[in-house]
Amino acid sequence: MKVTLKVWRQVGRAASGRFERFEVDDISPDYSFLEMLDVLNERLEERGERPVAFEHDCREGICGSCGMMINGRAHGPRARTTACQLHMREFKDDDVIQIEPWRAGAFPVLQDLVVDRSAFDRIIQAGGYISVSTGSAVEANLIPVEKEVAEAAFDAATCIGCGACVAQCPNAAAQLFTAAKLSHLNLLPQGKPERWHRAVNLVEQMEAEGFGSCVNHRECEAACPKGISVDWIAKMNRDYLRAKLRGVRKMKLAG
Repeated sequence: MKVTLKVWRQVGRAASGRFERFEVDDISPDYSFLEMLDVLNERLEERGERPVAFEHDCREGICGSCGMMINGRAHGPRARTTACQLHMREFKDDDVIQIEPWRAGAFPVLQDLVVDRSAFDRIIQAGGYISVSTGSAVEANLIPVEKEVAEAAFDAATCIGCGACVAQCPNAAAQLFTAAKLSHLNLLPQGKPERWHRAVNLVEQMEAEGFGSCVNHRECEAACPKGISVDWIAKMNRDYLRAKLRGVRKMKLAG
């Protein structure tokens, strides 16, 4: 198959960017989207041109690094799919495909399709961990966690931090990411001692990073490759409000 690509090109954070047009043929429908970009880059390098910069690592929908907007949708047209798991059979011969980086003030473009997502790292550093001493490792089946609680915590923990929720949100809000990282820890017994400080730390760090406000568009839920529910945002808001009513302030957790 043959496709026409309109790819965002930007050499650096301070540079202005533009779309460039590329024709790519002899593409198998069984290629993943990133394999198609690999073919494009091989041909650009053969011609002595700069390849398109994009992030990737596991290519198995686990690491979350392959995020990009494909025809205006985070990770492309297939629901609950990362860009690396998207295949060219989702497109038609002679399709025009527009590819651009995440668009959010908190995710500045570094080069082409690569953005700086270190704001997510700083949110986690503010309290997305358990610092209390839990003693030596014990048999997992002996930890007293109710089945429903364990399953809910696992559902929240499936967030891969790709940033699709931010990119798809018209306000570039990071509430879904932050809520998922907060909730999977706060639900578990090991995380409860720091529950209130964790809620304050993560929410206030999120706001300090310049993400937008959630106004319930639910685009984040629709774009999330793991299908994480906006219900977690409501739980996060409740925890944050209860923490503030208790007089809890942002502070560095131990560890």
